[in-house]
Amino acid sequence: MKPYKFTAYEPTGKLIVEETWEFASDEEAKAKGQDKIDEKQLTEATHRLVNTSGKLILFHV
Repeated sequence: MKPYKFTAYEPTGKLIVEETWEFASDEEAKAKGQDKIDEKQLTEATHRLVNTSGKLILFHV
Protein backbone atom coordinates (compact mmCIF):
# COMPACT_ATOMS: atom_id res chain seq x y z
CA MET A 1 0.00 0.00 0.00
CA LYS A 2 1.18 3.49 -0.89
CA PRO A 3 0.13 6.77 0.75
CA TYR A 4 -1.84 9.38 -1.20
CA LYS A 5 -2.65 12.87 0.05
CA PHE A 6 -6.22 14.13 -0.35
CA THR A 7 -7.11 17.79 0.15
CA ALA A 8 -10.39 19.66 -0.36
CA TYR A 9 -11.05 23.40 -0.20
CA GLU A 10 -13.95 25.83 0.11
CA PRO A 11 -14.40 28.41 -2.71
CA THR A 12 -12.62 30.94 -0.46
CA GLY A 13 -9.52 28.71 -0.38
CA LYS A 14 -10.07 27.60 3.20
CA LEU A 15 -8.97 23.99 3.77
CA ILE A 16 -11.91 21.64 4.42
CA VAL A 17 -10.15 18.27 4.59
CA GLU A 18 -6.57 17.04 4.50
CA GLU A 19 -6.14 13.28 4.82
CA THR A 20 -3.73 10.53 3.86
CA TRP A 21 -5.31 7.55 2.15
CA GLU A 22 -3.60 4.29 1.19
CA PHE A 23 -4.03 2.44 -2.08
CA ALA A 24 -2.11 -0.32 -3.87
CA SER A 25 -1.67 1.62 -7.15
CA ASP A 26 -2.48 4.86 -8.96
CA GLU A 27 -5.28 3.08 -10.82
CA GLU A 28 -6.85 1.90 -7.56
CA ALA A 29 -6.37 5.37 -6.06
CA LYS A 30 -8.27 6.91 -8.96
CA ALA A 31 -11.22 4.51 -8.72
CA LYS A 32 -11.49 4.08 -4.96
CA GLY A 33 -10.46 7.66 -4.26
CA GLN A 34 -13.42 8.93 -6.26
CA ASP A 35 -15.68 6.62 -4.24
CA LYS A 36 -14.33 8.08 -0.99
CA ILE A 37 -14.81 11.63 -2.29
CA ASP A 38 -18.42 10.79 -3.18
CA GLU A 39 -19.00 9.27 0.29
CA LYS A 40 -17.67 12.44 1.94
CA GLN A 41 -19.94 14.52 -0.32
CA LEU A 42 -16.99 16.55 -1.59
CA THR A 43 -17.53 15.85 -5.29
CA GLU A 44 -18.30 19.50 -6.11
CA ALA A 45 -15.66 20.97 -3.77
CA THR A 46 -12.27 21.89 -5.17
CA HIS A 47 -10.13 18.86 -4.38
CA ARG A 48 -7.06 16.90 -5.37
CA LEU A 49 -5.49 13.51 -4.74
CA VAL A 50 -1.74 13.14 -5.28
CA ASN A 51 0.77 10.34 -4.81
CA THR A 52 4.04 10.73 -2.88
CA SER A 53 5.85 11.81 -6.07
CA GLY A 54 3.38 14.67 -6.48
CA LYS A 55 1.61 13.08 -9.45
CA LEU A 56 -1.94 14.36 -9.71
CA ILE A 57 -4.35 11.40 -9.57
CA LEU A 58 -7.69 13.24 -9.18
CA PHE A 59 -8.45 16.95 -9.45
CA HIS A 60 -11.60 19.06 -9.50
CA VAL A 61 -12.00 22.86 -9.50
